[in-house]
Amino acid sequence: MVEPHVTLDPHSLGPVEEKLRGPLEEQLTSALQAAADRVSDEYAGEPVDEVATELLDETKAGLHRDIADGFVPDQRELRRVAEAIVRES
Repeated sequence: MVEPHVTLDPHSLGPVEEKLRGPLEEQLTSALQAAADRVSDEYAGEPVDEVATELLDETKAGLHRDIADGFVPDQRELRRVAEAIVRES
């Protein structure tokens, strides 16, 4: 089972985001984990790039629109999660 975790780069955060960093990381991690579970459950042989796109779309769908609009995950990490889903299926 894939258990991704989102960690925000403190150097890229403004003062407000820094104060909310913990709850934001928890919310993003929860949305990404739920997305990984759904994508894994529905996996039917798609290539890694498609799985990564599905992960991002599903994660953003689980977030408030303002947070989703600002969520730009590290593509290497997103691909790592997608590769784990493909490998474990």
